[in-house]
This record gives sequence, C-alpha cells and structure tokens, in this order.
Amino acid sequence: MAAVEAVGSRGYYFRFMPQRPFPSLSSREATSRLRQWSMLGRIKAQAFGFDQPFQAYRKDEFVMAFFKDSNVISNLQLLSDSSGQWMTLGTEVKKIEAMNVPCTQISMSLFNRLYEEDIVRDNGHIVKCLDVYCDPFLISDELRKVLLVEDSEKYEVFSQPEREEFLFCLFKHLCLGGSLCQYEDVVRPYLETAKLIYKDLVSVRKHPQTKDIQITSSVFKVAAYDSAGLCYPSTKNHDQTFSYFIVDPIKRHVNVLYHCYGVGEMS
Repeated sequence: MAAVEAVGSRGYYFRFMPQRPFPSLSSREATSRLRQWSMLGRIKAQAFGFDQPFQAYRKDEFVMAFFKDSNVISNLQLLSDSSGQWMTLGTEVKKIEAMNVPCTQISMSLFNRLYEEDIVRDNGHIVKCLDVYCDPFLISDELRKVLLVEDSEKYEVFSQPEREEFLFCLFKHLCLGGSLCQYEDVVRPYLETAKLIYKDLVSVRKHPQTKDIQITSSVFKVAAYDSAGLCYPSTKNHDQTFSYFIVDPIKRHVNVLYHCYGVGEMS
C-alpha cells in the first residue's frame, strides 16, 4: 500500500450527504445482528458527494483531497480511542494510504463452496471444530478456521484473489465481529447482512448492449496519518478496524464504511 504525502491536492470539493440512508446498517434486523456481533455503535456508513470527474489511477490525490476538505473535516466520524465516543478527525492529515480492493462479484455464488466443502452443513449450520487460538480470535468452528488459519486443511478453498474481493472482506468482517462477538450457529445471517451492505454501498448498471450487470464503483481501503503517526481509522492497527471508500464515478458519490474494533453496544 503506497503512502502519499500531502501536496497541493486541489480540484475536488466535497459535500456531506447526511440524508443518504443505509438501511443495511440501520434496520431493526441489522441492528439486532450487529449488537450480537459486538459491532453496534462501532460501525457507520457516511456519504459524500464530489464535483470533479473521478479517475481511479488518481485515487491517492482524491483521498488526500478528501481529508483536506473542510466539509469532510467537520463531518467525517470516527471513534475516539480514549473515550470511545464518536468524534470528527480534529487533526491535519499529512499522509494517506489507499489500497485497491477488487469489487467484481455480482452474486453470492462465491460462498456456495462453504456448503460444497462441508464448512457449513446443507441445513445452514456451521460445522464445529476443536478450539484453535488465532490471536485475538478463539476459533471453534470451520467457518472462522477457513477465514483465518492459513495452514488449515480447507484454507485454499478460497484463492487469494477471491479473499481480496470487497464482498469477501465484508463477509469476513461480519463473521469475526467485535471483541465480545456472540457467534452465529448458522451462516445465513452473515451472508444476508454482507449482501445487504454490499448492495447498499456498491453501484451497478446494465451494459447498454449486452444488458449484463456491471459494477461501476471503485473500492479502496484507506488509512491516514498525522504528524504523530496513524490517526484514521484509529491510532491502533487491527484487522477488524477499517475504513473502505466506495466511489461511484457516475453519480460522483463516495460512501465511507467505517468500523473500529472493540466492545459494541449491548442494549
């Protein structure tokens, strides 16, 4: 992930879009599931519009301009490491990292292998296994084992390019949850929630000639640094702390999906 220093990142003007709904995170069912997974109150989606054409090869310039924009500075939310409360950035970003995240999946068929490889039974129940510790996660089923344990028997069921797909990343994040996650016994809630979030965030269109569905969004995993070091999405690194920027170049919108690992709301 190449880091980019702050230079004259002019040209983009961003506007906050607080009216943009994200039902995949706010519906009653989503709220109940996120609470169980210790992610409620620690995961958030926000939308911003922008005024210039987006070109994926200039993503670093785009992301740096985003963090320098006054509307972003006053509205972009993250969790305070000290208080655990939502706050705005409140610091000057000096450097960013924006990693391309492949986003090509237009169905959930990728996860059929969970059934085919006996990671999940035909009735949807996740197959249990002997406890394995994979810091900081205690793994007691075949699903988390195939997600985390690289030398496990079935890890290669999913290739590295498939694991890098945005849809797979969403599914994995939900399966692992927050620090007091109560794991599901069946796979359906993870698959359903990943699908709903993906549809909420990613833009598609029909090809005018072939009528095939095409994904138009570009996705980046983003980190930002101030003079003291890492400042966004948190000052602490964790695989379950993330910020994804999902850019729609046609509508000129960017959706920001943020999560900070920790103890989610319980009531």
